[in-house]
Amino acid sequence: MDGAELYPVPSQPLLLVISGPSGVGKDSVVAALLARDPALRRVVTATDRPPRPDEADGLSYYFVSTADFERMIVQGELVEWARVYGQYKGVPRWELTRTLESGHDVVMRVDAQGAATIKRAIPQAILVFVAAPSEAELVRRLRGRGSDPEEQVAKRMATAQEEMSRLEEFDYLVINRSGCLDATVDQVQAILVAEHCRIRRERL
Repeated sequence: MDGAELYPVPSQPLLLVISGPSGVGKDSVVAALLARDPALRRVVTATDRPPRPDEADGLSYYFVSTADFERMIVQGELVEWARVYGQYKGVPRWELTRTLESGHDVVMRVDAQGAATIKRAIPQAILVFVAAPSEAELVRRLRGRGSDPEEQVAKRMATAQEEMSRLEEFDYLVINRSGCLDATVDQVQAILVAEHCRIRRERL
């Protein structure tokens, strides 16, 4: 008797939602996950902020004008959206549908509020909160980026505290320690393995 006869139930694709405060390394975690698993698909979000030099439209984000983003809101084209630090960010409905229909595991990165919205829309979504080891470490990382004035760092820390208060809405907590990205990604991959081993899981 071969493996197919022993285990006839195929594993279902998963929707993995990565969230957490600004500065904890969410983008690095997602990039490392994609590098390790070429079959993993990423949901690309939309934003009205201009692209940075190392960013490409359709890969990093879908870069749209503020007017176009507000039109997408009015026409119901976004699964979730928020205005964060004066910039719009959201998940286009067609983009989420496209990736979920691929038949592969899907990963997306949103803020804590967006993660809750996704969970309400898709209860099977797996919510992972990525955090720094301490508040002091998070402040150090935000200041170390050198892109935000002290006033902006304070705003990001206030938002981080609000996001941490929503921790109970998540399924898993992963601590991203400095210099330990591989270990963080190992934990997230272990979550995917465990979820694939579930006997009872509703189809996306």
